[in-house]
Formats: sequence, C-alpha cells, structure tokens
Amino acid sequence: MPSSPSPGLAIEVDALTKTYKAGRKPPVHALRGLTFSVAAGAVFGMLGPNGAGKSTTTKILTTLSRPTSGEARVLGLSVARDAAGVRRRVGYVSQGTSTDPLLTPTENLVMAARLRGATTTDSRTRAAALLGEFGLADASARPVGKLSGGMRRRLDVAAALTHRPQVLFLDEPTTGLDPEARAAMWAEIRRLSAEEALTVVLTTHYMEEADRLADELMIVDRGQKVVAGSSADLKAALNGDTLRVQLFEPRADVVRAAAATVPGLRDVVVEVNGTTGELVTRSDDASAAVGSVIAALDAAGVAFGAVAASRPTLDDVYLHYVGHTFGSASAEAATSSRTDAVLEHAQGEAA
Repeated sequence: MPSSPSPGLAIEVDALTKTYKAGRKPPVHALRGLTFSVAAGAVFGMLGPNGAGKSTTTKILTTLSRPTSGEARVLGLSVARDAAGVRRRVGYVSQGTSTDPLLTPTENLVMAARLRGATTTDSRTRAAALLGEFGLADASARPVGKLSGGMRRRLDVAAALTHRPQVLFLDEPTTGLDPEARAAMWAEIRRLSAEEALTVVLTTHYMEEADRLADELMIVDRGQKVVAGSSADLKAALNGDTLRVQLFEPRADVVRAAAATVPGLRDVVVEVNGTTGELVTRSDDASAAVGSVIAALDAAGVAFGAVAASRPTLDDVYLHYVGHTFGSASAEAATSSRTDAVLEHAQGEAA
C-alpha cells in the first residue's frame, strides 16, 4: 500500500479480518473482511450491537491488536508496518477509564503529556489548557476518584489529546453516563470536530448517539459491514413507514401468517422475548395499514397491545439489511463480545 493517504481520507481499511483461537475452542471470527474509509475531519460512527466487532476494529486501528489478515492505514501509515508512527498521530479512549483515581486531573494530564515526550513546562501548560476546554478547571486539584462519572469521562478524552493527535478514537464513550452527562459528552465531541479539525472515530451501540453525532456512519454486525452512509441518506433509502405492534404470548408462525394476509406489508419480522414480543413490518402507508393489521391479528386470535406507525429510524435500517432488530442482536452478541475479550487476553494481544 502507498505510504501517503489517499486525498481526503484519514483512515483506509481493506478486507480486515480477525480470528481468535485459544486451546481447543472453535475459532471466533470477530472481523470478516471489513472494508471502509473515513474522511479527514469527519465524525465517523461505527454502530452495532455489543460483540459486532467495533472494539476489535478500534484496537487494530490504534495498533493495540494485530489483524489476522487485510490492510489498514491511518493517515497513510500502515498499522502493521509503522505502528509507532500511527501511535504518535492518534488518541484513544477505551471503554474503561484510563486515569488514576488517586491523582488529580492536573497530575493525570501532566503525566499523560510527559509519557508522550513533552517537557515538564509544556506538559503543565497543555494540562491547564485542556482542563479549561473541558470544563474541569474548578476540579483540577480534586482526586479523580471523587469526580462524577461524566467529569471522569471528559478527563479521559482530555488525556487522549495531550499530544495533539490528528485522529481521535472513542470506544463507547458514553456508556454508563446519565442523560445530562451524555449530552455534555456529545457537545464536546462536536466541538472537537469543529474547532480542533480532528477526525473522530466513534464506536457506539446507541442509535440516538450515532444519529446525532456522526457525519457518516457504518452499521456493523458479526464482524461485517452491513451498510454505510449518512444517517439521513440511510433512512431516506427506506421508502414508506414502519409499523410496530406489541405482542402478548406471541406465536411467531401465527403472527407471520396473519401479517401475510395484509396487502402491502413487507420486511415482516416477529421478535419473541419470552412471553412477549413485537411485530415489526414496513408499508408504503403504515397508518392506513393499522386497521387491516389489527383485524388480521384479531382474526388469528393473537393478543396484542400498543400499535405505532413512524417514519424510518436507524433501527429500521438495521432490520432491513440484517433481517432482525438491533435490540435482539445486542442480547445475542453480548456473549460473543465476552468470548472475544477472553480469547484476546489469552493470546496476549490486548494492551
């Protein structure tokens, strides 16, 4: 691959795979030929359920893990052949906190800058500037362990910026935050993109987060790209409306058969979760189809609750391309995510 980035691109990924093998366990394919690119200066969202391969991709792009095959470049530098060069140019915020709870925010930022090679004077100057930018100046002398979750998360991001990277990777940055802290983090991410001209790569399993923050996003599932584009374009590509029906004691085959009698329904999916479930389907005019769907379910003896019609959402995009809802994928993939973490630790590849 060439040693300089393609015009306008900060990240280029080609046919990336990652397979974990440990003992006699069958191999786990975390990435299956993932290919995508990220425009310089954009906020790029990787959206997918837990275990979809988002964190694995981030670890490879930040040189914390090695791909099994494929190529990846950050700012024209190969993550495999020039890992040191990549690390000098990127910042990384992992899912867990990276700051020392016994030190103050100032001490944490000075230490982060010093580890990156800055002088003591420059480290203190940079730390003070970042504390001001992230609204942490008033808490600069308090132990980090006494800060709120939102403040600690902002400090994690500030620590990743001490060396002025050109690309910032944020792995699930708002997981566990309350709505107010999450909104503050969203505003900070947008500010960084606009004012600092940073390329931001954001992994998330929150639909609203991807919808509001990402200039471009890629939906991933089971280590593969499902679809990519702007949120507006992806939703606009789904003609018509979405109809959702809450089900009590769902019988999937009966519900599907009932839905099949209603003209104009498509992408019919019945999700079952124990004794409840949901019918999700699409129609050119979902509001007009409500009466026919209710009549069909009544005739089939299906007990149901709330019925809602809406314009397409990212969850509908996921359903259209994958064949099941995002929520059901998250539950199924959680076990896969834990398995990947155990296997990567066993192979000694996690940093």
